[in-house]
Amino acid sequence: MSDTRPFGDTGMNLTPLGFGTWVIAGSGWQYSWGATDDAESIAAIRHAVDSGLNWLDTAPAYGLGHAETLVGRALAELPEADRPYLFTKTGLIWEEGDDRSGPPRRIMRPETIRAELESSLRRLRVDHIDLYQVHWPDTGAVFVYGGEGESLAQPTPLEEYWQIMADLKKEGKVRAIGLSNHDVAELDRAEAIAHVDAIQPPFSAVNRGSAPEIAWAQAHSTGVIAYSPLQSGLLTGAFTADRKLTADDWRSGSPDFTTGLPANLALVDALRPIAARHGVTVAEVALAWVTSWPGITGAIVGARSTTQIDGWTGALTLALTRADLDEIAIAISTTGAGTGPARP
Repeated sequence: MSDTRPFGDTGMNLTPLGFGTWVIAGSGWQYSWGATDDAESIAAIRHAVDSGLNWLDTAPAYGLGHAETLVGRALAELPEADRPYLFTKTGLIWEEGDDRSGPPRRIMRPETIRAELESSLRRLRVDHIDLYQVHWPDTGAVFVYGGEGESLAQPTPLEEYWQIMADLKKEGKVRAIGLSNHDVAELDRAEAIAHVDAIQPPFSAVNRGSAPEIAWAQAHSTGVIAYSPLQSGLLTGAFTADRKLTADDWRSGSPDFTTGLPANLALVDALRPIAARHGVTVAEVALAWVTSWPGITGAIVGARSTTQIDGWTGALTLALTRADLDEIAIAISTTGAGTGPARP
């Protein structure tokens, strides 16, 4: 196993990379990455653990619970001592009568939080969750990636849903509690109720907008696991301008893969010489850039196959030099890819 890092003050120590399960959740639901093979997905989960990753991140929203079910199946036969930490979420749900092929809603009512937790425990086949996270702030609105749609319900105030999360921790059902996609003002409000053990913001060489939240976490002894560090596959080095995404792949409508694609691919090309110098992949350079950011404990990386995992696990031990980071900062500036600071 690679070296681990303290995960805030949770008492957990994490590898710099963890396995994310959004991509393996299958088709037939909003924000699917397209069809997947369950046997390959289970093999990928096991290979990630065998490769040294000691934590997995999932959520009930991924495939209407299917991703959690696959994790439970993949880990069922592992001895307790060999199992990774399990992180899951709450707050994106489909209620009775909803079209489950459509988008979920942002809902954090006390009864839905507890119901989701019990369902997650059952699917994951465990008696507690290592990190339980609020997926998005409760707005009562239809979820739209990167925004939100029509409001359909009265939102639960942050102070109320964070108190429920704290109660679950006191009850021993979860070991640590976290907030995903919450801004600094919301983190301050939550911290006044109970300590924020962890945050999960999006962060990559393209999407650098969560730097203020990461700085907040560092100042509050809060762990940080960054999601989408490869910008949904753009920074793997394998994506090309002529690649056609299928209609059931949510990325087909994302600006990162349409209007922003030329700048993003130009940044990828700028990473290739750095990868060549280190004898690693472009993906490994992009991941090492994220995990070198002060305050970040680790990054969540998804994969559909064992081969894809082998293309980025070298980032577990890759240390970028100051010259590398300077070169990447210049490339970010000259290509105009994404937004946010180019380096700490």
